[in-house]
Amino acid sequence: MALNNFVKSIRNIMRNDAGINGDAQRIEQIAWMLFLKVYDEKENDWEFSDDDYKSFIPENCRWRNWAKDNGDGEAITADALLDFVNNTLFPTLKGLEVNPSTPMRSAIVRTTFEDANQYMKDGVLLRQVINVIDQLDLGDYEESHAFGEIYESILKEMQSAGSAGEFYTPRALTDFMAEIINPKVGEKMADFACGTGGFITSWLKALDKKVQTAEDKEEYAKSIYGIEKKQFPYMLCVTNMLLHDIDSPKVMHDNSLTKDVLNYTDEDKFDVVLMNPPYGGSEKNDIKQHFPSDLSSSETADLFMVLIMYRLAENGRAAVILPDGFLFGTDNAKLAIKEKLLREFNLHTIIRLPGSIFSPYTSIATNILFFNNEKAEGAEEGYYTKETWFYRLDMPEGYKHFSKTKPMRAEHCQPIIDWWNDRQKIVDPESNDEKSRCFTAQQLLDMDCNFDQCKFPKDEEEILPPAELLADYYKKRAALDHEIDKTLAEIQRILGIDINSKEL
Repeated sequence: MALNNFVKSIRNIMRNDAGINGDAQRIEQIAWMLFLKVYDEKENDWEFSDDDYKSFIPENCRWRNWAKDNGDGEAITADALLDFVNNTLFPTLKGLEVNPSTPMRSAIVRTTFEDANQYMKDGVLLRQVINVIDQLDLGDYEESHAFGEIYESILKEMQSAGSAGEFYTPRALTDFMAEIINPKVGEKMADFACGTGGFITSWLKALDKKVQTAEDKEEYAKSIYGIEKKQFPYMLCVTNMLLHDIDSPKVMHDNSLTKDVLNYTDEDKFDVVLMNPPYGGSEKNDIKQHFPSDLSSSETADLFMVLIMYRLAENGRAAVILPDGFLFGTDNAKLAIKEKLLREFNLHTIIRLPGSIFSPYTSIATNILFFNNEKAEGAEEGYYTKETWFYRLDMPEGYKHFSKTKPMRAEHCQPIIDWWNDRQKIVDPESNDEKSRCFTAQQLLDMDCNFDQCKFPKDEEEILPPAELLADYYKKRAALDHEIDKTLAEIQRILGIDINSKEL
């Protein structure tokens, strides 16, 4: 079939179904069918290589036995199809028995379907959608790889149905971060809020260049670990991994924040962490109790930063995308987290990203923090960080901002790569703004851990939606109040004034 018409064809069919209400339901409907189609293709491979292979899915529920239409008029359709999907397929797959000894490639069927939904109400239209999906020849090398482009388009379309704090990280950015982190065969990588698997995919892409032997290939397949809280992106992630020949993807449908971080052992740690944690959300008190009191926060991004620090192996490397609020935030938890980064990790680089990276889904400005779990050579006593470099990535020439039609591309990261390999202080000769600068750990601590350095010029600021504008205002006001209180306290100390004294 014409692969570029795949999503369009399904969209046109589903528009006529009364059960599909909006993009979120349409794409979720596509997702579970795609999973079963891809899983069936993988089972062909497993049956070929293993004469004793037995499917974990009951025979009547395998894609090949109910979804295929041979054109002989015998394919199940209309009300009979709806009845089978609603009353046999879904209850069966949701009820598959899984225990600790169940192979991962089998267990993912149950976890993929445990919270999945079937929205379509017209059995004839459902048959039409199934036929479009079944026409994909994923056994054909070229078509299977071309399907990756379809998959990317599905992920991008998903954004219009996304909720706050969940954004599709541009592939150019995930690829750049994976390349910079420089994967090595034998290392284990984790993303504790992996979404649809973008960072994992970029890690595999970068690691694949290092694979030379059969043993390397085995390590490649075992190198990834992901956790995703929400069912829909989890389903897409597992499908994504199967398409990348990871037959037993170690991807869990779970919440990374529900375990006490102090209980993690060396076996729970990873050589590399690559992720863009959810931000803008808040967590309940029972979640916050899993973190040390001084590091506990109601903000999701803060908690993920603490989680990463407790699960990054000795000498491990991390690259994490965080919003601007983390850099200039002055609440107790943020200050404690940033001080811990400087004292117990080597926070060597912060890349300031243009505010439109995630356009049109949000204009929240973001940054990449690169840090290692090792002491930097030459670091002063009491610190693992010797110095932190800041670099501002400006918009490419000819761009006012990124958008859905003009997204970030790989070449837009080239200025960072050029600077990364030859770090120098950069000052804009026209505005006199610092574009790149290095600070020692002590200098940053003396500035009360204000990481909001090498900022974008004011004239590049965009007007935020009201909710984001208010949130941004309150954060900046809190930061300003903190600076004022700090200055007043210093004046009082110098003058020897005790404002709490009754004699005052």
